[in-house]
Amino acid sequence: MTTAASAAFTAPAEADIPSGPLGDVIRQGRDIFTDTPEHAKAYVGNGLSCSNCHLDAGRLANSAPLWGAYGMYPQYRKKNGHVNTFGERLQGCFRYSMNGKAPPLDSAEMVALETYAWWMAKGAPVGVKLPGAGYPKQNFKPPLPADYVRGEKVYAANCALCHGADGQGQQVAGRNVFPPLWGAQSFNWGAGMHELGNAAAFIKANMPLSRGGTLSDQDAWDVAMFMDAHERPQDPRYTGDLAETRAKYHDTPDSLYGTVVNGHLLGAAPESH
Repeated sequence: MTTAASAAFTAPAEADIPSGPLGDVIRQGRDIFTDTPEHAKAYVGNGLSCSNCHLDAGRLANSAPLWGAYGMYPQYRKKNGHVNTFGERLQGCFRYSMNGKAPPLDSAEMVALETYAWWMAKGAPVGVKLPGAGYPKQNFKPPLPADYVRGEKVYAANCALCHGADGQGQQVAGRNVFPPLWGAQSFNWGAGMHELGNAAAFIKANMPLSRGGTLSDQDAWDVAMFMDAHERPQDPRYTGDLAETRAKYHDTPDSLYGTVVNGHLLGAAPESH
């Protein structure tokens, strides 16, 4: 297992998806993953697709690839306080990142997504964190505390071209080419990307698109701060009290929810409730 885990994993080629009923469901899962609002619209509350954060249709290393996640479940998650199956983990993506509702575990959409993930992880060791799985966060800290003003400058220079000066992304024919980073059509306050460490690690490894690794650690943290210091849809676990919700679900320096940044109390905007 140690030897297998130390070698780079390569997911099966898309051209190798088999024909027949199994292949049909794998392809259905791929389609849901790459255009979620079109193929799982009953469960999506914003314009995002899975592949907006899991790049290259869930293949790209250091972008939380499916092949790095599938074999790590079941596992205990502090976020909901119990052992999660892989299906439950996917349900959380719909609830938080998609700001929608969880598909039933036996739904056609969930079966297709799990089958696609199984295919992507075919041949990977089970229960072993593979190189390139998740986001590269180990020992990843900025020299200085993350800063909104510096982050605004990094955003203008490196991110606004694709995501817009207003952070609302770009669409073609009603579909996101570049996703919104805040506001009503972005991920909500319960999503993992709202946490500074997750966002900074993703940005450092993958952004600007096709130029991952070109920002400094400090720039990645600063622009993550800028992005995550904007309002977005409310955490669906909101108790009706902002401070109580922060204490219960966001009691970490990584979360800006319920804190004041740039003169704004995050999570308190009327459209957030």
